Amino acid sequence: MSRQHLQEPTPEFTPEFTGPGPVTASGPASQEPPGRHTGSRQPSSRQQRGRQPSSRQERGRQPGGGSPADPLGLAGPAARGATAAGAPGRGASAGERAPGAWLPAESAETLLVTGFDFLRGEVERIVAAAGGQLRVAADATEAAPFWDTASVVLVGSDIRELPPRRRAPAVLVGLSGEGDSLWHLAAVLGAERVAVLPDAAAWLAEYLSRSRSPEAGGLVLGVTGGCGGAGATTAAIWIAQAAAEWGARVLLIDGDPWGGGLEIALAAEETPGLRWTDLTEASGSIDPEQLSDALPVAGGFSFLSWPGSRERQPGVEAATVGGVLDAARRGYELVLVDIGRGTEPLRTFAWDCDRILVVAPAQLKAAVSSARLLQELPPVDTALVIRGKAGAVLDGPLIAESVGLPLQGLVPEVKGTANATELGRLLEMGRRRTVRRFAASVLDLLGGGLP
Repeated sequence: MSRQHLQEPTPEFTPEFTGPGPVTASGPASQEPPGRHTGSRQPSSRQQRGRQPSSRQERGRQPGGGSPADPLGLAGPAARGATAAGAPGRGASAGERAPGAWLPAESAETLLVTGFDFLRGEVERIVAAAGGQLRVAADATEAAPFWDTASVVLVGSDIRELPPRRRAPAVLVGLSGEGDSLWHLAAVLGAERVAVLPDAAAWLAEYLSRSRSPEAGGLVLGVTGGCGGAGATTAAIWIAQAAAEWGARVLLIDGDPWGGGLEIALAAEETPGLRWTDLTEASGSIDPEQLSDALPVAGGFSFLSWPGSRERQPGVEAATVGGVLDAARRGYELVLVDIGRGTEPLRTFAWDCDRILVVAPAQLKAAVSSARLLQELPPVDTALVIRGKAGAVLDGPLIAESVGLPLQGLVPEVKGTANATELGRLLEMGRRRTVRRFAASVLDLLGGGLP
């Protein structure tokens, strides 16, 4: 299947980006004014991430408890009569979907909060291209009455505080040239995604179009190592295998182009199907069913890997990654992303995750490294899993307390795992009772479990 066959028709969108140069965002206020909410995170909020429901959970994307027909509680919202994933109250009425094409539902209002006229003009054109309606507020006070009723809330990079007791904005919108300040500000405000204009204009148009879709949305779980060699890839494979055994539609995505190729760990180098290099020129929206049909399968789940070869691999644009992840969310009940630890993979993949697992060995150095990593992660529910033997010098609860994350499980030290990785037998190891017990502890985080 060619890359062109994966693409869905999208609204014609050819904006011209002209005007003054990029602005420079100043840092967020260091203190919270009385009666206002700046969105800043205190250390204790990190400790509560795995225990408190996220905004996504409250909106219906997060799975609930399991059932005999859906033991993991991962069935999409459409199967449960819930609203579409990604925004509250969107897509109240189901629309018809023509074969091979996605059609937006009825128009819904998008709220943009910014006092920057140039940014407002760019977003107005993007919203118009997406077929939506836009309401603009200059600041948090003006936006407050419309905040909770908007289908999507966009916040400009000039905004430094949010209305009190309101849900987090869906997207922080900024301009190229603002650099790292955009991601730091997004973390402070709790924004779910970052759109850097003009590069992300097409992505934002598609995101707003999909936000009105009544289709189901799966859960995206990111897995990253708290330090190098933590075993994040191994943990992600075992979790995907366990979820697939219970009948969930699962996709495992290789998010690290420098990791050597997920397909090697799965012993699936010769398995036919698309790899990241086949998607380098893909643009626009991707049909989830056609993507699923084109991906290789191992261990009962689909996977998307970087090739396990020595050749230098061409990069994949952030817009392409966003299109793949959006299609994955629509086509699968659980999407596992092996994020890696590089700055670019963290920015490209972590900010699209609903929840994140940090894997760390039971070592002091690993605990310090994991604590530092938290500063680079988005403000979503994050939990820690420890790799080590029971009764290690540093036990799991002690490490979790020092890192500032809730402990979600223990990755067992299974004898022969290193050899199994080299020989491509990790899936065989995944059938062991200790491994299944670990996978069950993680799947409990998602709302279900294994026996």
